Amino acid sequence: MSRIRWRASRLTLAVVVLAGAVATGAWAAGNPILSKGPHGETATPVSKVVLTPAELAKVKAKHATAAIVLHYGGNDWSTAQVAGLKFEFKKLGINVIAVTDANFKPDKQVSDIETVLVKKPSIIVSIPTDPVATAEAYKKAARAGVKLVFMDNVPNGMKAGKDYVSVVSADNYGNGVASANLMCQALHGKGDIGAVYHGADFFVTKQRWDGFRTTIAKSCPGVKIVVSKGISGTDFAGDADSAAGAMLTRYPNLKGIWAVWDVPAEGVMSATRAAGRSDLVIATEDLGKNVAVELARNGLVKGLGAQRPFDQGTTEAMLAAYGLLGKKAPIYVALPALPTTHANVLQAWQQVYHAPAPSEVKSAFKK
Repeated sequence: MSRIRWRASRLTLAVVVLAGAVATGAWAAGNPILSKGPHGETATPVSKVVLTPAELAKVKAKHATAAIVLHYGGNDWSTAQVAGLKFEFKKLGINVIAVTDANFKPDKQVSDIETVLVKKPSIIVSIPTDPVATAEAYKKAARAGVKLVFMDNVPNGMKAGKDYVSVVSADNYGNGVASANLMCQALHGKGDIGAVYHGADFFVTKQRWDGFRTTIAKSCPGVKIVVSKGISGTDFAGDADSAAGAMLTRYPNLKGIWAVWDVPAEGVMSATRAAGRSDLVIATEDLGKNVAVELARNGLVKGLGAQRPFDQGTTEAMLAAYGLLGKKAPIYVALPALPTTHANVLQAWQQVYHAPAPSEVKSAFKK
């Protein structure tokens, strides 16, 4: 091969979302990117992120090191991101010297960055927990010559091409749109629903909430969001459980509840079962194992917009190589949403994680 490219040929299956319905039996090359970047940037597709063999050789010769500074870890999304980053860094001859978990606490993330800088990494790949509170720590890293690549969002006051290389994201607005369309479809276009959104100042989760509620209002007029609650602590499942339980008590005729990602959705599932509401429709984002099992068994979760975190990680690693080479990089790169239902959950898992679905998901699947 004359070029090292993102392996799009393995990842181009996507469910087509049209007119508020999902054609789960037909696969297409991909959905358009609906999100804009943190500063309104139009997305560059990952297929444009490439390295020649000569560039690869130059990167390997640098014997560079990298640190991965997460907002929080341990969930399926973060695990897949780290796996994708390590996979691509290994190909690039870049050694990963640290992976940190801030547990969604800005002060912990600032401390993590300070600790990592002592190791003098060539590269930091990170997602800021708070764009204001963490900004100075990232600026310190940039002043030290560290090549910064961000997941999803950037700290305040930092400029692409000067302070950081690029930002790579899922189409979070598009994932909100996908989950809204799937919710509408599952409810046959009618019913009152609740929503559990992320109450923190976090760019990508705000995009999801905006995509969901805008699409429900404009494209599914028979479905009404009658109650919504933000959660902003670190016990996302527990807080969502409490929020959903309160909603179901106050609005016993709710037909569905949306959750901003899969971990809060697990809390919504818990509250729904406690309320004896096996008829409730849940929609969310992110294909974590627990919601995948629920999709497979055709249970409470009826649809979600999946990110592609493994491929996001490989793209971030390649852009870090751009930084090492001084090669001009696109400012904002995004991967399309993957609408996922019971019908395509097994195929979606393969796309998202580059591995077959776990046995728990396979065994739960009902044809």
